[in-house]
Amino acid sequence: MTLKTLLAGTALAVGLAGAAFAEDKTKVGFIYVGPIGDGGWSYEHNEGRLAVEEHFGDKVETIYQESVPEGADAERAMTQMALGGADLIFTTSFGYMDPTINVAAKFPDVKFEHATGFKRADNVSTYSARFYEGRAVQGHIAGKMTKTNKVGYIGSFPIPEVIRGINSAYLHAKKVNPDVEFSVIWVYTWFDPAKEADAAKALIEQGADVVLQHTDSTAPQAAAQEAGNVITFGQASDMADYGPMPRVSSIIDNWSPYYIQQVQAVMDGTWTSVDTWDGISTGMVKIGEITDAVPADVKEEALAMVEAIGAGEYHPFTGPINKQDGSAWLAEGEVADDGTLAGMNFYVEGITGEIPQ
Repeated sequence: MTLKTLLAGTALAVGLAGAAFAEDKTKVGFIYVGPIGDGGWSYEHNEGRLAVEEHFGDKVETIYQESVPEGADAERAMTQMALGGADLIFTTSFGYMDPTINVAAKFPDVKFEHATGFKRADNVSTYSARFYEGRAVQGHIAGKMTKTNKVGYIGSFPIPEVIRGINSAYLHAKKVNPDVEFSVIWVYTWFDPAKEADAAKALIEQGADVVLQHTDSTAPQAAAQEAGNVITFGQASDMADYGPMPRVSSIIDNWSPYYIQQVQAVMDGTWTSVDTWDGISTGMVKIGEITDAVPADVKEEALAMVEAIGAGEYHPFTGPINKQDGSAWLAEGEVADDGTLAGMNFYVEGITGEIPQ
């Protein structure tokens, strides 16, 4: 073999190795509890996935599976992604917590990020948003705008995340309207348009002219629109198609910056297991446009609250606040600690009904 032939062969080998290296992408998986077209929770997580693709271009490959039930199905879906070469997997529903921990133990070299849970491992991070901050704003608007003094709330599951939201909305409605009453219907699902619509209709039949939701579809918006003279708020996504009425504002979950940050950390080799709980101050929680259906003074007050929360000047759980049974919880000026909020399993004083066990 001549030197020229040897060098040519070496160059070819180096070139092929370089091409293979160039094509070595970071593979990122997403598991969704609902369809990406739900218009709410899963839609916004998928917007985060698309933002990752746009930001990193051909440096990443993203994969996803939608409408994955919580439980054994989720564990199988995560396992399949890990076996398929995923470097990082985002599991985006509370009920995915134990499946995430179980699968992560089997794949120590894969990084996992679980949304809204509290169990971590060396290769499992947790992340969530302070949705209760947005609920405070919604409660203020609801208390000011209700004419029947009846506010309906569609709850998904009786977990701390949802209970916090109910309490926050109620406290801020009650502050501006002492006569307000809350009714909660639990639907035991994150996404079921038929159940969500039935719950909204039941609340409206009971006299509610404001309906809040912690479920993922736009079905409650449609039910309120059909009923007329009922206001709603977009949940997880803007749901702006139903504005300016019944949807008068929304809580928008902005996952994109976090997803980009964590993918970058995996690429850099700096990823570590952390717990992230951000809100309005970082932009993880955004308040959708407050429409002109809201009186100007109420809109101004709501925007002032958004600014104060974002600046750290106001916390939605600031005393004096009692628990439902009348026992003292927070003294005048005292602010709730994150540990209590993370495990919240009680209603505040004034809310009727019991939390299902």
